[in-house]
Amino acid sequence: MSRKLAAFVATGVTLAVTAGVLLVLALGHERPPRPAAATTQTSATPSPAPTETPTLNAPPSTPRKPVPDPTAAFATGNKKVLFLSFDDGPDPVWTPKVLQVLRKHGAHATFFELGSMQAAHPGLREQVIAAGNTIGSHSITHAQLTAVSAVKRRHEIFDGPRSTCFRPPYGASNPKVRADIKAAGMVQVLWDVDPRDWARPGTNAIVHNILTHAHNHNIILLHDGGGNRAQTVAALDKVLPILKAQGYSFPAMNC
Repeated sequence: MSRKLAAFVATGVTLAVTAGVLLVLALGHERPPRPAAATTQTSATPSPAPTETPTLNAPPSTPRKPVPDPTAAFATGNKKVLFLSFDDGPDPVWTPKVLQVLRKHGAHATFFELGSMQAAHPGLREQVIAAGNTIGSHSITHAQLTAVSAVKRRHEIFDGPRSTCFRPPYGASNPKVRADIKAAGMVQVLWDVDPRDWARPGTNAIVHNILTHAHNHNIILLHDGGGNRAQTVAALDKVLPILKAQGYSFPAMNC
């Protein structure tokens, strides 16, 4: 083969290779892009999660520890004790008078107060505690908790006076009331002796009722709010020295 022929053949091969490369590049440019891998998300903006309407004054999700009996610590031995309790205060007239009689006779009590009365008469709660007494909750407005809505019931229990003891107004209770009291971290406290001082039957009638029905470890129901409590104060002043002479002491409940 002559040199000219060989050069011609080499040039032809080079041109053919170049043309093939250009053809491949052109076809590759026109090929549509490969689709992206499929994902589980079908929308660029995820749908918002459904929201729940909050329940007012709902019980806490974590159950609280059971509250012990507020009178249990005083039940040991042969010590004679009675537990005085006063409802419906604090009252700017009658609560200080009750405190004065208790102090006179070396007695203490538990005051089941209303949230509305605490708000109306600030400072009286502190006076009760400073005198060595304890505070129980008697709800906010003295509503009958067995006859109101669940939201109202929880509001009255959860948002009332701070305490570990709760006395339902009128003594009206049921499983739902008791469950809410427990969920709020309190224990229900009722009474054993009701001398009906709230009806103002007379000082001597109140004294007679207490002396007739009170026995060791009883809780006595009285009132320092809700009306004129002059008979209650006078009866307390009469009955305390008599009961003390019988060997009774009067501690405040652990509330």
